Amino acid sequence: MPRTAAPLRDDALEIWRAGLSAVDSARLVRDTVRVEGNQLLVAGERWDLKRIGRIVVVGAGKAGAGMAAGLLEALGVGVVAEKQLTGWLNVPADCVRSTGPITLHPARAAGSNEPTAAGVAGAEQILRRVRSLRPDDLCVCLISGGASALLPAPVEGITLADKLAVTRHLSAAGADIVDLNTVRKHLSQVKGGGLARACRAGRLITLVISDVIGDPLDVIASGPTVADTTTAEQALAVLEKYGAREAGVAQAVFDHLERARQPVSGPAARSPENPDLVCANVVIGNNATAVDAARKEAERRGYSHAPHADGEPEGFAEDVGGRLAERALRMRRSGGPDCLVSGGEPVVRLVSAQRRGRGGRNQQLALAALVAFEKQGCDGIALVAGGTDGEDGPTDAAGAMVNADILNAARRLKLDAADYLGRNDAYHFFEPLGGLLKTGPTHTNVCDVRVVVVEC
Repeated sequence: MPRTAAPLRDDALEIWRAGLSAVDSARLVRDTVRVEGNQLLVAGERWDLKRIGRIVVVGAGKAGAGMAAGLLEALGVGVVAEKQLTGWLNVPADCVRSTGPITLHPARAAGSNEPTAAGVAGAEQILRRVRSLRPDDLCVCLISGGASALLPAPVEGITLADKLAVTRHLSAAGADIVDLNTVRKHLSQVKGGGLARACRAGRLITLVISDVIGDPLDVIASGPTVADTTTAEQALAVLEKYGAREAGVAQAVFDHLERARQPVSGPAARSPENPDLVCANVVIGNNATAVDAARKEAERRGYSHAPHADGEPEGFAEDVGGRLAERALRMRRSGGPDCLVSGGEPVVRLVSAQRRGRGGRNQQLALAALVAFEKQGCDGIALVAGGTDGEDGPTDAAGAMVNADILNAARRLKLDAADYLGRNDAYHFFEPLGGLLKTGPTHTNVCDVRVVVVEC
């Protein structure tokens, strides 16, 4: 029996939610960490608990609450008490909840992915804690998407306002996460391996939920426990590429990077305070985890998903949305595969603040797809695009959805989709149509998942 618009939409949503469920942060940690007698097992490696003094947990990210809860469950009350476990994680304000001996610090407001003074205070707490550790102690670092903004610790001579201006300019100019984090690492005491350099424990285990396609450890959260592979020269090149000097980025930023590019400085001179530290970095969940689970759910519902090359560079959200719409129309015409699941993290080039509305990359992507559908319609098609963290830009939505009902409702209300798209105002376009995807905080973050289903 042919599916109508509502069942197609419901299928797309349930397929998307299956992807989200697969990257539940507490479960990912429980699947990675366990205790067997006096042995601590982490991703197949064994650590002798009898030789461990204290356990201190630090880190940052949108998945912090779930990761902390999962770790406490995995270790068990006996180990937590015996090892006097304590911890401090910087998380968004709407992710704060009780996690016993691990403090969840509200390092920024909900829906505002920018560094704050509260984040700096939290980062200072983390640095103090890791510097207080002894060689027989174990430090567990929990890192997830959003940690770059949640863990600000500007280097001497750079203010928080300076870093904020750099971040805002690069983001508005369309810089991708690699370029953005190349600069942030060289302006931070924590990023680019800074946390590992400060740690005085004998062992440092970092559990990572990756929000970067391809899982480059030095890029995720700007690599606080990974040796930096970038240079100050490269950071300066990124600023030049996006016209940062002309945009008024503080001269102090350029002065610091110019000093750091000299032979006596830069990554080669960043020697660890504790050269005997043993580090392990383990990716426990990523975008592929969510996409694979979504595809399996699509198959369970009777769909045949089309092949897609995940991990390829995506570019702008508008282009990705247009390509997905074109692919959906081809699928509808050909009667071939009737589902497409993809993951990624496109960027949005923002218009001037005077013209700009509200939205995020997933809402912008969905609106671009709707614009592409306008001439041929989208009967028999449903598209869902959402961030797995439950946040999409400075809004309370994770993303948006498109189907024939939403397109027809927009036509009845005489909404000019192209105009809203050009003003980065997808939120206000979809809001009266019931097209926003709202999940609240998900306590995880592995980039975005998009689902297209087609009635062939």
